[in-house]
Amino acid sequence: MTDRRPRRKRATLRDVAELTGLSTAGVSYALRGQRVSPATAERVRDAADRIGFRSDPIARALRSGSSGVIGVIGGSLADYWHQEFASELQRHLRRRGRHMLLADADGDADTELERAHGLVDQRVDGLIALPVAPGSDGWREVVAELPVVAVGAALPAPAGAIRFPADAGSDLMLDHLRDLGHERIAVLASGMHRPRRRRGVQTRVCGFSAAEGRAAAVSALRRPGRPTAIFALSDALAYGAYMACAELGLRIPGDVSVAGFDDHPISRLVAPPLTTVSWDTARAAGAAAAMLLDTIEGRRRVRPELVMPPRLVIRGSTAPPA
Repeated sequence: MTDRRPRRKRATLRDVAELTGLSTAGVSYALRGQRVSPATAERVRDAADRIGFRSDPIARALRSGSSGVIGVIGGSLADYWHQEFASELQRHLRRRGRHMLLADADGDADTELERAHGLVDQRVDGLIALPVAPGSDGWREVVAELPVVAVGAALPAPAGAIRFPADAGSDLMLDHLRDLGHERIAVLASGMHRPRRRRGVQTRVCGFSAAEGRAAAVSALRRPGRPTAIFALSDALAYGAYMACAELGLRIPGDVSVAGFDDHPISRLVAPPLTTVSWDTARAAGAAAAMLLDTIEGRRRVRPELVMPPRLVIRGSTAPPA
């Protein structure tokens, strides 16, 4: 039996223009967040959503050279901070009429470059990267292809950068633990950054996930002369240290102090609340989006860079050793 039901006509740019009282050109600019006020852009996007208008990104890219899509590649989505950053970034990009295409490098430098080239091939307008190995020569080819902003560590010119001075952040936390009297400190690292060498500080590279942090912390705490403090170079790894202490019957901070790095929102909710280093994730995401889009739209003529200063956030998970 033939289905004779009439098919619903696909909404067009002209339909959105008639609904909003703007020209089709005005609607097109509003959907890209260009040449209109934020209120107008939001009104047009609401109208487009209401009638089910969806632009064809491939056709638009062929017509105008712009797809409206920004590629984002993270070091590893097993790290909760990378998830938070991607969520904040998506919100800022949407405000300016752009969409986000997210790729996960899973902590591997070769995979990250492969994913980056894949995003270039998909005609993204620009790329925001949290590089695993920023010194890799492969990045030179990527930044020559399209506008790029690196978050965390800088990439070769002309890529912009939102830089986190990781050594300064690590020094803040290690000085805090030393001031409390800790002389045996275990550092849990993902491999993307390691603190400067200090006496009494041992670094273990363990990956990105909380489960990997738990395994590394259990191993450190079971050894003779166990550390009196654990400093994890991500809050996700610090949550793994909490799991290890619970498993081994150790109190935080009574038996072991635990500190993190990133100030993820969950860090205020764990018991006790986690002492950590904060980079102001929302500001970093907003700055990365603005930096890249201003470059794409020709508003920047020099290589942009912003340094995010670290801030020590002391909570209940660190105390003098017993």
